[in-house]
Amino acid sequence: MKYEDLKRDSSFHVKELAEFIGCPFSPEEETQGLVHEIIKLCSFENLSNLKANKIGALSVRDISIRNDTFFRKGEIGDWKNHLTAEMVDSLDRIIEEKFTGSGLTFSDS
Repeated sequence: MKYEDLKRDSSFHVKELAEFIGCPFSPEEETQGLVHEIIKLCSFENLSNLKANKIGALSVRDISIRNDTFFRKGEIGDWKNHLTAEMVDSLDRIIEEKFTGSGLTFSDS
């Protein structure tokens, strides 16, 4: 499951993930809107607006990274606005090398 897949069809992939971890939704839970409630709680908009994600920082060795740095727009393909062509080429080579034979595929979206 990739971020793009989850964004395009959240309901399907949340149910698929629940099945995978052995906790499928019952028909009653689906009827009561539990799937959609989970999607809402886990949405980019909700998570990016949590106080814990807006303040504070993560410290790793001597580097401090503000928590709000981990959230940009949550839009498919927004990486194109942040990476140079050289960076994209470098990442493409690394991804090809590391994931060849894994069955994972990546699109340019």
